[in-house]
Amino acid sequence: MRCTQGLIGLAMVLLAAGAVRAAITIDTVRVGNPGNMADTRYATPGYGAVGYTYNIGKYEVTAGQYTEFLNAVAKIDTYRLYNTLMAMSDLGCGIRRSGGGTVGNPYTYSVVTAFTNRPVNYVSWGDAARFANWLHNGQPTGAQGLATTEDGAYYVNGAWTTAPLMAVSRKVDWKWAIPTEDEWYKAAYYKGGGANAGYWDYPTSSNTAPGRDMADASGNNANYYGTPYPIDSGKYTTVAGEFQNSDSPCGTFDQGGNVWERNEAIINVYRCLRGGSYDNSDGYLRAAIRAHGDPTSEDYIDGFRVCEVPEPASMALLALGGVGLLLRRRVAPRTDRP
Repeated sequence: MRCTQGLIGLAMVLLAAGAVRAAITIDTVRVGNPGNMADTRYATPGYGAVGYTYNIGKYEVTAGQYTEFLNAVAKIDTYRLYNTLMAMSDLGCGIRRSGGGTVGNPYTYSVVTAFTNRPVNYVSWGDAARFANWLHNGQPTGAQGLATTEDGAYYVNGAWTTAPLMAVSRKVDWKWAIPTEDEWYKAAYYKGGGANAGYWDYPTSSNTAPGRDMADASGNNANYYGTPYPIDSGKYTTVAGEFQNSDSPCGTFDQGGNVWERNEAIINVYRCLRGGSYDNSDGYLRAAIRAHGDPTSEDYIDGFRVCEVPEPASMALLALGGVGLLLRRRVAPRTDRP
């Protein structure tokens, strides 16, 4: 079934103590064909080989989902999970903060309705790891600590600067995580249907560069730099799943364009990103392109999606993504924006 706008909703759940708070639902798709061959067209040994079945976010993590995360753990924002630039009405993602960030006057967060289902941006790799930990721990409410954001899929424990965040790795008992590069790549480009099915060049199930048609009647469209700019009535990002006929073979959306997406791989001394953004040309959406950035950096074109634990029988085969061989410098922000 194709997605429709608004499927990324917020579900209300009752806590054991009787209090009510909003909990997020991460829609995922299953990525099968375990033991598939790697894509060696652009590097050796290549990318995309995964020895287990796993689930990955159908969409990028949205501003609405991240807002719920902030309200749960950032009443006192110890590790700066919020960036004030998120509140911008053009390049931000519409998340606003009020309050003083103290016990007596805690921070509260809200998101502008038009941005609720658009991807969150201005998030670092460390922010993404803490979000994954929060999911791993069952979406608890409380201060940023080992039971909420600092342990879980990753033992972050206060890591804030580049070197400590580069040393963080996924634990074997993970439930939710930032994708490995191979997990991300397979979900985006692998054709599926067998162990040697091959790969598309674009994550819209095509070897032809996508268009920018918001109606997406024929498929193979994405949000990248072109005319008009920005693409959606003055908004640079598009709603998650906007291009409803342009999914990857496994059913993910927006792995090309919208925002760069973080993964676990290390390139030199930085963390890898994939997929290009609304501020890059269509060429950056290709399987051949990798980018990288400091794990502490927070940029207007950066976001992420998460993946979910594979089936229990596959856990013994879990292999974390490593360092790739095709190195691409991070794309600098455009300076010629209208």
